[in-house]
Amino acid sequence: MDQDSSSTAHQERRISTGNEGLDNILGGGFDADRMYLYEGRPGTGKTTLALEFLLDGVCNGEKTLYISLSETQRELELVASRHGWDVSKVDIFELIPPETTLDRTQELTVLHPAEVDLAETTKLILDRVEEHSPQRVVIDSLSELRLLAQSSLRYRRQVLALKHFFASRACTVVLLDDMTSHENDLQLHSICHGVVLLEQLAIEYGAERRRLRVVKMRGINFRGGYHDLTIRKGGLEIYPRLVAAEHHTSFLGEFTKSGNAELDKLLGGGLERGTNVLLIGAAGVGKSSLAVTYAIAAAERGEKSAFFAFDEGRGTIEARARTLGLHLQPALDAGLILFQQIDPAELSPGEFAKIVRERVQKDGARIVVIDSLNGYLNAMPDGRFLILQMHELLTFLAQQGVLTILVMAQHGLVGPMETPLDISYLSDAVLMLRYFEYAGTVRRALSVVKKRSGEHEHTIREFKLSSHGLVLGPPLKEFSGVLSGTPTYIGGGEPLLDSDPERGA
Repeated sequence: MDQDSSSTAHQERRISTGNEGLDNILGGGFDADRMYLYEGRPGTGKTTLALEFLLDGVCNGEKTLYISLSETQRELELVASRHGWDVSKVDIFELIPPETTLDRTQELTVLHPAEVDLAETTKLILDRVEEHSPQRVVIDSLSELRLLAQSSLRYRRQVLALKHFFASRACTVVLLDDMTSHENDLQLHSICHGVVLLEQLAIEYGAERRRLRVVKMRGINFRGGYHDLTIRKGGLEIYPRLVAAEHHTSFLGEFTKSGNAELDKLLGGGLERGTNVLLIGAAGVGKSSLAVTYAIAAAERGEKSAFFAFDEGRGTIEARARTLGLHLQPALDAGLILFQQIDPAELSPGEFAKIVRERVQKDGARIVVIDSLNGYLNAMPDGRFLILQMHELLTFLAQQGVLTILVMAQHGLVGPMETPLDISYLSDAVLMLRYFEYAGTVRRALSVVKKRSGEHEHTIREFKLSSHGLVLGPPLKEFSGVLSGTPTYIGGGEPLLDSDPERGA
């Protein structure tokens, strides 16, 4: 009875893949003593991920073996050294198939040596394993065995023979396949216990994008779909796809004040925690200034905000705050506003989602500003999935009790305007900012066109950005052309705000 329970526990033992992100996707790692396949084109990160698997075994005091049929030991050691790794305790077996060596005396031959080479190569692999009895083995790569086998049938039988050999030993095996064959060898998927696919995408501008997908994993409930990854010094940084349902925190849905009493009145008391607001309007109308106002008001309450700038640098944001008479620098110095410049050409959506999560869960940010969604759209290799990724991110932030402020610039300055992406249905509140003309001057108007969580004013108010911050005027009752994109004030001049020579841009 004890032997049976011990055997069951051994079969259920999980081991780390050596990569925190992949362990997270798999819910704890691999099942021990099984065979797995990493497949992907050259340059996707298979070798790096395989070395992480072996180095984790070294840290646990296990014997490890790297069988290389394509790269030399010196090449592997160079890769490891550039990641800052010490592979001296990894047994690297450099096995070059005989037919790949240069021998001038055998350039002309009648018999093809594949039959002999395959058997000899396989024997060398088995002998090395029996000699060292490793707990973790990597075979790189199957392309060489495929070439030696000459046929799909012999190749499959060879891989099956390897699987049966390792099944009798307490050993976890990772096979690497660079997918250079013209044939689609899906037969390997049925042989291996699990399959991990790595891909590299070339986009029209910016750095290449890499991603990972777990194709299958027997008996393991893994997180499906594609997960972004980057190769950095120290290994692969894998960003598990954000699933909002996995994250929930209890919070009070109280109002988050803007620091401007008239704006809070317009919003029916303010914006609630756990909601998001979309600030939409033409370029330069004041959307970012309004977002900065919320961040500074939070800092004055001692709360943290995370400000992600896709379009503008820190210097521009600081200059705008000074123009509005807002004290941004003290909040930045105190760490109450966590400002981060984002380069959409270099950052994947998965990495951005991870950064946002860290700012909220580790740093305690209660307000998140994304300025702007136009820049975030440029970070997507395929814009069709922006809505889905944004939905998960907004749901996650809502479940954390965070107020999310989204900024989106519409195309054009006056007249009918186009929105590059319709995300209004995901937004809990929408504030529309518009230019309008009166008596030969260009002015600004603000209106709340949507607010799910409660009542709000349905009026249109003029506002201006002055050295005293955001100033709202009384409702503009004689106003026309707002929805057509050409708003014009046709009433008297009394409700309009007085001109202020110190007004900011």
